[in-house]
Amino acid sequence: MSERFRKGLSIILALTLVAALFSMGGCAAEEEPAEEPVEGEEPAESDVTKGGTFNFYISEPAFIDPINLQESEGTQVGQAVFDSLVKFDPITSEVLPAAAESWESNEDATVWTFNLVEGAKFHDGSDVTAEDFKFAWDRICNPENESEISYHLGVVQGYDEMQEGTATELSGVKVVDDYTLEVTLNYGFADFEYVVGHPALAPVPSDASFEGFGDMPIGNGPFKMAEPWAHDQYIKIVKFDDYYGDEPNIDGVDFKILADQDTAFLEFEAGNLDFVPIPVGQIQTAVGTYGESPDGYTLNPGEQVSLGAEQAIYYLLINNTDPALQDPKVRAALSLAIDRQDICDKVFEGTREPATGIVPPGIVGQSANAFPYSKYDVEAAKQMLADAGFPDGEGFPTISLEYNTGSGHEDILQLVQEDLKAIGVDSELVGSEWAQYLDKLGAKDYQVGRLGWIADYPIMDNFLYPLFKSGSADNYSFYSNADVDAMLDEARTTVDDDARVALYQEAESIIGEDAVVIPMFYYRHTRVASDRVNDGVYSANGLFTFDTVWLSE
Repeated sequence: MSERFRKGLSIILALTLVAALFSMGGCAAEEEPAEEPVEGEEPAESDVTKGGTFNFYISEPAFIDPINLQESEGTQVGQAVFDSLVKFDPITSEVLPAAAESWESNEDATVWTFNLVEGAKFHDGSDVTAEDFKFAWDRICNPENESEISYHLGVVQGYDEMQEGTATELSGVKVVDDYTLEVTLNYGFADFEYVVGHPALAPVPSDASFEGFGDMPIGNGPFKMAEPWAHDQYIKIVKFDDYYGDEPNIDGVDFKILADQDTAFLEFEAGNLDFVPIPVGQIQTAVGTYGESPDGYTLNPGEQVSLGAEQAIYYLLINNTDPALQDPKVRAALSLAIDRQDICDKVFEGTREPATGIVPPGIVGQSANAFPYSKYDVEAAKQMLADAGFPDGEGFPTISLEYNTGSGHEDILQLVQEDLKAIGVDSELVGSEWAQYLDKLGAKDYQVGRLGWIADYPIMDNFLYPLFKSGSADNYSFYSNADVDAMLDEARTTVDDDARVALYQEAESIIGEDAVVIPMFYYRHTRVASDRVNDGVYSANGLFTFDTVWLSE
């Protein structure tokens, strides 16, 4: 999920529902006192306090309607209001049942059958059926609705025809009966079960009135809208009593919309918020004050700071079509010149890890050192630049380092600028507002820029296919390699897990050797929870688990 779809990375995600399971313990006999919980064990039901409202900071979302659910803030709301066919374990990323209780594919993974939970309800009381999924997916793919996330369904038969205006529905989506959905793809895609976990692919009521739906959508998740979205102020959701799954412990969530992270942190310190980002420069202070989560994801009193690894990468884009940057040797020289560890230490207080590839840790198949020029080696950088015909940078033009303003990227690029100067490459920093910045990337009107990407779904394909496939809308480096294209296509159709991963690894290795982009660092959480938050899980996808958290009185 590109940062155009992720304010928190300032994007993807994409993106996913999460769940953590509680064991249910029995009560002690009446004449005996209740036993103290054993350290490391999950709480019994009697130990969990029910009720309360969770106060959660977000910035203003772009959308909360699944038809355009794309960036982090809106997805944080959407994944609580809607359930897709599957969801992901918040820590392991294992695929778990959600609106579909089971599913299967044929041998070549071209036809997928999803068996829905019977008796599940929308928040308006209507039944959730296979027809609602088909309706929702057709709604997304209808060009008149201008959905920016329809590409998730690009492998489904009929998608291309809908985009061309020659069809009005996805021919590959068939309602077998009320609780059976059959999906036929244009080609085998063994990881399609991950794709349908994206929160944007949730059902919507096929007979609903869509007037005001964007501000008060009707979902099928554990929480429902309490009132319409009050733009730039708040979004309130409350527990849905007729939810088909486990009942949430909390009564609801108040998403407080504030202008910036510094303001949110002040509100947190005043006791008005339960979960916020930690501002740059205050990370280690927060760890000392509030305590760090042992696993990086699960938050409890005294263990309130989450520093777990995210399935996300911060990288520098290189316009591979720019005359000064078309030579892979030049691109490799720029990459070798950058001291990533120095940036992680100075800007992020040592809480980020230098990246050695485009696929982050936590994704099955992730390889260390997939990009051979991601190490810091000034002498090798100088030699590579000389081999390209620019000894000590002589004759090499001044290049632009572009970034979107208002999110701290200038601090990072100033250090990059100093590193490039050390090998004889002069550069100038050029900042633009987010919308203008994206326009410049899309128009190839840049040389080197910065971007982030978080998993829409936790698979290698999501970091390689959209970013490096020829013609992809997210391929802002404008890289085109027929061998890589063929390898990515073959990987999608390969049913054997090990063979599929091996193909993706080979493709990433070629991309790295071509020095198409410059991996910088892998993201980590820098979030803190209040001391009334218990068993709160902040997932590797950057989504909080609202359906299992409980609040101390």
